[in-house]
Amino acid sequence: MDQSPTLEQLTIERRAVAPRLTKGHFIMAVLLISLGYFLIWPVLILLINSFNAANDWFVEPRRWGVNHWINAFHRPGLITSLGNSLLVWFLTVSISFPIGVAIAWLLARTKIPFSHTLEFLFWVSYMVPALPTTIAWITLLDPDIGVINVGLKNLFHLEHGPFNIFSVPGIVWANLMGHGISIKVMLLTPAFRNMDSTLEEAARVGGASTLRTLFRVTLPLMISPMVMVFALQLLRVFQSFETEYLLGMPFGFFVYSTKIFALVRNQIPNYGEATVLASLTLLMIALIIPLQRWILQRRRYTTITGSFRPGLIDLGRWNYVTLGAIALLLALLTVGPLAILVLGSFMQRIGYFVLGYTLDHWRFVLSDPVFVKALRTTLILAVTAAVCSPLIFSVLAYILVRSRLPGRGALDLMIWSAGAIPGILAGLGLLWVFIGTPGLNFLFGTIWALIIVVILQGKTTGVNIMKGVLVQVGADMEEAARVSGAGWIRTYCRIWLPLLMPTLILLAVMNFVSAAGATSSIILLASRDTMTLSLMALELSSAAVSNREAASIISIFIILFTVAGALVVRYFGARLGVRHDMHAIEGAPQAALQMRNQ
Repeated sequence: MDQSPTLEQLTIERRAVAPRLTKGHFIMAVLLISLGYFLIWPVLILLINSFNAANDWFVEPRRWGVNHWINAFHRPGLITSLGNSLLVWFLTVSISFPIGVAIAWLLARTKIPFSHTLEFLFWVSYMVPALPTTIAWITLLDPDIGVINVGLKNLFHLEHGPFNIFSVPGIVWANLMGHGISIKVMLLTPAFRNMDSTLEEAARVGGASTLRTLFRVTLPLMISPMVMVFALQLLRVFQSFETEYLLGMPFGFFVYSTKIFALVRNQIPNYGEATVLASLTLLMIALIIPLQRWILQRRRYTTITGSFRPGLIDLGRWNYVTLGAIALLLALLTVGPLAILVLGSFMQRIGYFVLGYTLDHWRFVLSDPVFVKALRTTLILAVTAAVCSPLIFSVLAYILVRSRLPGRGALDLMIWSAGAIPGILAGLGLLWVFIGTPGLNFLFGTIWALIIVVILQGKTTGVNIMKGVLVQVGADMEEAARVSGAGWIRTYCRIWLPLLMPTLILLAVMNFVSAAGATSSIILLASRDTMTLSLMALELSSAAVSNREAASIISIFIILFTVAGALVVRYFGARLGVRHDMHAIEGAPQAALQMRNQ
């Protein structure tokens, strides 16, 4: 008797073995293709186009070769710009890291007065974009007409001012006064505050001084968070643009981002060598990412245990000395730049006190149609980013944490990898995407291209913040909603959005601030019709225009936006966060009644 399987049996077995495509596969495929097109494909285009040997990419047909690579290595200054980027980063980190660690320790581990207020002021200083800060320090330290230099020359009868902001030390100083110190204090202070004080107390009981305890106990225990912060700073090697553009261009000092901008914005654009420099940068970033992950996985220490005991060190009279030093630093970071921008905006000519003061610059700016258009564009970008980005990031985080869709690992890797791409590279890649893709070329030079950029530019930070919150929230309420018949959209809107609202508001303000001060990510995609306040201030501050009085006024508007955003975070965070002063039993009947009514 023939025991061979029939055709129908073979078909059934093949269907049982073959993977069945579900709606989840389709959703993830659409998501990966859509995000990959705007996050990963622009990077690949840069690498591919670097081998297009045609002189004019828009007229001549593609001709593959390594001509641009050969020319790039022979062009003076192209490779040097990468070394300059590393030099500025190294000097900034080597100075800011010890200062940030010291301030974080003082705020978290000592009885310094107003420590929480000081910590919040570092958040405020971080919310101020780098561009207004740089413009303020140009106003102060310009070698010829800087307010400080002019004052010292008049006071001591000097021929030349002692300071020059247009130098490598000036660039490092501006980076320190920008976000160099603030970001480290923000990240390290909570970690120091959460450290158990048992070992510190044991060291002091054994006769160790406060300083010896700091170096022998506290800092070794904090190796893990300090290494994490340092590793995060590795990805910022190629992130800066505004400060280096304003301070480096006058004396011919190029970092990689300003060199790419100069090559693309020349009268005869040199796209070939610009993409070669971008490709070299991408290769260096590809080496930095594994190094960063290796550093993060090296050593870990437990600083909070079940017997956690927070403890503060009383520095005695030094409490007020350190308070004064930190307050002075905060004045340099926040109050000082704003004050000098306001003063400069009313001067006839910055640095020339004898000329008197005037309102003409304010009349000029406020009546300029370009300013009105830039203000409108900035508000559209900032509000759109504040509304759309948190919602998109929360959905992506939900897919990564709560769903079992296939391809989640690829999605997470894509988000992390795209976060390491500097803004100028992402902008250059998207430039080629919009120009070279039929059906999308109409986006180039429009506000829609800028909206896409500002929505996605905070993806890595936003998604990972939302992932951390979703992990902490139990799934019982979502399961109850599903059992009662609610679909995913209704469950998300009725359950998850209210639970995530404090974090969503935090991300909304962060993205509002980021979009309001964006420069490097949008500068290659913007046109005269899509000018923003940050781009307008950058142009007015450049050596070619040098209208710093008007740039100061625009910078004031940018600072007001960002500081207002920080205050909104503090206000809504306190009101919409978890209320620790309420007892669960008191809210239980009301919660149960509300659930039953719904």
